[in-house]
Amino acid sequence: MARGFFEALTDRPLVLEPVPPSARSSPNRSAAHVEDLLRLLAEEPRIDAVDVPELVDENHDGRPYYRSGDIRRFAREVHERSGREVLLNKVVAHLPNVGALERWAEETTAQGLRHVVLVGGTSRYIPYPGPSVTEANRVLRPVVEAAGGSVGNIAIPQRTGEAHRMLLKTRSGARFFTTQIVFDSESVLRMLGEYDRLCRQASRPPAPVLLSFAPIADEGDAEFVRWLGADIPEVAERSILNGDESEAGKRSTTRAIEVWRTVTTESRARGIEVPLGVNVEQISVRHLATAGDMVRRFAREIDAGEPG
Repeated sequence: MARGFFEALTDRPLVLEPVPPSARSSPNRSAAHVEDLLRLLAEEPRIDAVDVPELVDENHDGRPYYRSGDIRRFAREVHERSGREVLLNKVVAHLPNVGALERWAEETTAQGLRHVVLVGGTSRYIPYPGPSVTEANRVLRPVVEAAGGSVGNIAIPQRTGEAHRMLLKTRSGARFFTTQIVFDSESVLRMLGEYDRLCRQASRPPAPVLLSFAPIADEGDAEFVRWLGADIPEVAERSILNGDESEAGKRSTTRAIEVWRTVTTESRARGIEVPLGVNVEQISVRHLATAGDMVRRFAREIDAGEPG
């Protein structure tokens, strides 16, 4: 029996973030996609939850194009058939108003989906119609908590002032954070240390932070990850690709494990008390097997050397 997400949150949660079926996929292809994911979940009981992203592209005016359609049907099927908790991502910036957000939350919790990760727009220069993430936290928190769920947000380690944003989001209702995909430990440790310090000053316990990792197999993957906003240091890209793309997935996993070990070891050494976990992302449909390899490695690694 999989443990509940609340139980997992403060005890090294391991989450898998699969690519949802495309809005243009045929029913047969979507069904096969679900079956492949369910097999992976059945094979790896250490996975605590499934984090379902909402895939949205924006034009130059910030108007959305939903590549994944409504992801709730996919999320509900995964939840019901696997028994895993599901985290449902929602880009709140594109909603027409706060009322639309409230209706979305009520419809979502009525379908048994109670954990949400709220996401903002991609540009600070665009006046999006929807609420800010902080405002959305305040609106959604009572709705999802009444259903026994929680609100999460995204953290971007390399962004200046991110720890201050995290504290504001924690105060407004965020119970946990998932990061952008990370490839090095320096920016993560800087963010965690500052967030920990600010929470101590505010006499508030820090929310758990799930570090996101993803396998990349070639230059195209590296470019796509940059387009998503992640920062890949040159030394990390060289060590992963290394002129031999056939083994890049394995080297991605090795790099991710190294970053995790450094962050956890240094956090303990520095007295940082932010609970940590892992979110493994599948960045494209073709990478489910590689993401599966990475999540299995983390299933063995994440509890190594820990009590209990």
